[in-house]
Amino acid sequence: MHQFDYIIVGSGLAGLYSSYRASRYGKVALITKSGIRESNSYFAQGGIAAVTDEEDATEFHFEDTIVAGRGICDHDAVNILVNEGPERIKELIEEGMEFDMQNGTLALGLEGGHHKRRILHAGGDVTGKKITDFMIEKVSEHHNIIVFENLAAIEIIKSDGRCCGIRTWNLAEQREEIFTGRHTILAMGGASAIYKNTTNPATTTGDGVALAYRADCKIADMEFIQFHPTSIWTEEEKSYLISEAVRGEGAHLLNIKGERFMTAIHPNAELAPRDIVARSIYREIQKQKEPFVYLSLGHLNPERIRARFPNIHAKCASLGIDMCDRIPVAPAAHYMVGGVRTDLWGRSSVPDLFICGELASTGIMGANRLASNSLLECLVFGYRAVEACCLEEGTERNTVAAKEIPAAFRCDSSGEKEFCELSGRVSEIMTAHAGIVRNEQLLAEGLAKLEREKKNFVKSGNELFELMGENLIIVAELIIKSALERKESRGGHFREDFPAESETFIHHIVQQREREISSLPVNKTI
Repeated sequence: MHQFDYIIVGSGLAGLYSSYRASRYGKVALITKSGIRESNSYFAQGGIAAVTDEEDATEFHFEDTIVAGRGICDHDAVNILVNEGPERIKELIEEGMEFDMQNGTLALGLEGGHHKRRILHAGGDVTGKKITDFMIEKVSEHHNIIVFENLAAIEIIKSDGRCCGIRTWNLAEQREEIFTGRHTILAMGGASAIYKNTTNPATTTGDGVALAYRADCKIADMEFIQFHPTSIWTEEEKSYLISEAVRGEGAHLLNIKGERFMTAIHPNAELAPRDIVARSIYREIQKQKEPFVYLSLGHLNPERIRARFPNIHAKCASLGIDMCDRIPVAPAAHYMVGGVRTDLWGRSSVPDLFICGELASTGIMGANRLASNSLLECLVFGYRAVEACCLEEGTERNTVAAKEIPAAFRCDSSGEKEFCELSGRVSEIMTAHAGIVRNEQLLAEGLAKLEREKKNFVKSGNELFELMGENLIIVAELIIKSALERKESRGGHFREDFPAESETFIHHIVQQREREISSLPVNKTI
């Protein structure tokens, strides 16, 4: 049993940054399910959106975020993001983080939904790797932080309704480890690997959502899954993301006939918001035999492309694709827009349990995340979560003794095969029934299939794999139930039986264990 001042679960940018901030105030346990570099943040190619240029303004960034969010953004949360973001970026640079420069100033990129160049990059197309490596170095240097790898968080421990720690399973040593502390921050990422085609690591199946749901947290806006429009499609590779920044540099989308199709769909063409681009590609694919369209760069300067996107260029070359000509692409599940509902300081509805990063539903993203806002959210709300913990230092806490925690559960190799098979079936269900285009019948059939999976899931006696299987189904059901509830089309949620936006649904859809689905008004004041 370990005791710390701060227990932080997740090694993406939100977890790393909040650990680093928290280390100033106490002893920190940073817990991660696999290796410290296995996260969505680490593989992020795009960049960080923040106002750093004199020709830009936070008001413009605010407006672009609101427009992309399709009426579901909470204005107070967005205001905090765009106004506090530049300060967090400044602090990172002062700490030694190096972003790409051009002629002595920050090199700023343009991505879909942005009307100004405000995307900071590092290493061209490996911003996520650069910034997480930078934070990993900072974390590893700090004596107040202990990193625990290969520990799966399996339960939030509560005492008198307050969070007081985390139960974990050591995957390497096959034993339980308990962490107790004054403050717990979950930064466990999203759930997009619950789909068949995804840009996410295989571990990103919504563990944090299921944990928080079981602990009675409020879960919001789970119907909004963002499908990235452009991941490489070949027989060997269907999940490697092609950054939106490639379209920002002028790449065109072509159907199999070689025709541009986005120009007739949106005034911003290839730089339309992601949901529109992804849905447009999906529809083009439905019209043709091939399961992909082309991202064409043949009209662009090849030297500029190779220099700007060295890793994407290398990946394409390894697959026999000439990036400077055209790349076969198709949409893939990319980002969980909803998540665990928090206030403006990262507090969940369970006292002493904070949420940040993709796992959190702060109200910033609305119905559709604006490109490159996610890494900024990790910094801004990771910072605020730690500050809120400090503000609460004087309040009394219930402590929990080892004898109060139920006995460890059993785990061995049995059940792994059944879980892997279940995971495959759930991904097929989600892709077929809750994908880019949905309708009542598809969603209802998908929910019924999940109910059958829940009923038929083999109980091997291996409690870890049983829990993982149940969690997988919980997350899938939360997505489908919320999608059934929202009888309209908005952002990352498209219902072909309700293809228009409806004023009736300008609210957040909230789910909580053993309660009816409810709604929460959108905050449109600052």
